[in-house]
Amino acid sequence: MKKRVVVTGVGLVTPLGTGVDKTWQGICSASSGVAPITKFDASAFAVKIAAEVKDFKVEDFVEKKLAKHLELFVQYAIAAADMAMADAAFKVTGENSPRVGVITGCGMGGLPAIEKYTQICQERGPRRITPFFIPMVIPNMGAGHISIVHKIKGPNLSLTTACAAGTHAVGEAFRLVSRGDCDVVVTGGCESTVCPLGVGGFNAMKALSKRNDEPERASRPFDRDRDGFIIAEGAGILLLEEYEHARARGAKIYAEMAGYGLTGDGYHIAAPPANGDGAIRCMRMALDDAGMKPEDIDYINAHGTSTPLNDVVETRAIKEVFAEHAYKLAVSSTKSMTGHMLGAAGGIEAVFLALSLHNQIIPPTANLENPDPECDLDYVPGTARKTEIRSGISNSFGFGGTNAVIVMKRFEE
Repeated sequence: MKKRVVVTGVGLVTPLGTGVDKTWQGICSASSGVAPITKFDASAFAVKIAAEVKDFKVEDFVEKKLAKHLELFVQYAIAAADMAMADAAFKVTGENSPRVGVITGCGMGGLPAIEKYTQICQERGPRRITPFFIPMVIPNMGAGHISIVHKIKGPNLSLTTACAAGTHAVGEAFRLVSRGDCDVVVTGGCESTVCPLGVGGFNAMKALSKRNDEPERASRPFDRDRDGFIIAEGAGILLLEEYEHARARGAKIYAEMAGYGLTGDGYHIAAPPANGDGAIRCMRMALDDAGMKPEDIDYINAHGTSTPLNDVVETRAIKEVFAEHAYKLAVSSTKSMTGHMLGAAGGIEAVFLALSLHNQIIPPTANLENPDPECDLDYVPGTARKTEIRSGISNSFGFGGTNAVIVMKRFEE
């Protein structure tokens, strides 16, 4: 019998601000975290905008000596995990440590460090490569350092399933707790690849928006004039906890995890099939796992990347799964404000889903001014909506044809 799993803590580092309150306020006010790139000179690039984290102070979370050997994606993961654990008022002890796990998602790991040390190796020779290079760049170091900092001795995993990684991490954490392998799992996603190779590589695929003169209006999911996604960085971490364990210690509860689905397209390295087959099966799998019918869902936090193909295919998939109910539920893309954080996106959007259920507020889709005729659902344009939300899902679809969907519901005793 599956155990009940609840969300008892959340932590965020995003382009809208470090901390849950800053980010959630920005989301609910339809603020944008997109601006001209500052991390490198982008003057020679066709894309000159990104959604960078602007107010992060690593010294607030990590000792200076350690911080200099950590890539930003790891720093963000540690910070968001610290926030989530403090928010949950949960402490790891020698007694409970083996029953606590860590699972994070990360798409690309330490790409900026790879870029930096490739140049150092070529210009100054291999002896100038730091011995910390490999531990800096491998994608599992978000989970690894969270485990080390908090002395967590249960399962320790990192998933690298591109833009679905954060949602896969949350889903797998849900499974660990629901089947009784762990009492608590620290989970979510982290990413920081705003660097010349990251921006140049995605631009070479024609995936990024070039609306450089209006950065805050560049991410426009489901809009007729969308022209690509905005590369972003950050981390979103949740504490998933077995319900009786949480109740025994008097923990506050944001929402209840209910279901998880994961599928593959078996189709293309970067494009979804036009009929949305993989996404359709993934949403249905998650609903089946939750024991829910399509009409039980009130809100979808969409993958909603602001790319021409994704938004149309995701809309088709939603209409196939939900039929007439698709026109009664609300769909929004928070990437319209945060940009697309790649492997971190699913973790951050899982936090948003939990906050939506807890606060009974649906985030808006910003910049939706001229809806694409093929995107004809209720995308909550421009303004957050206070309304009843019984249950919601979060969609994530990644390169390689990998799909992940989670279901949460409003917590009730």
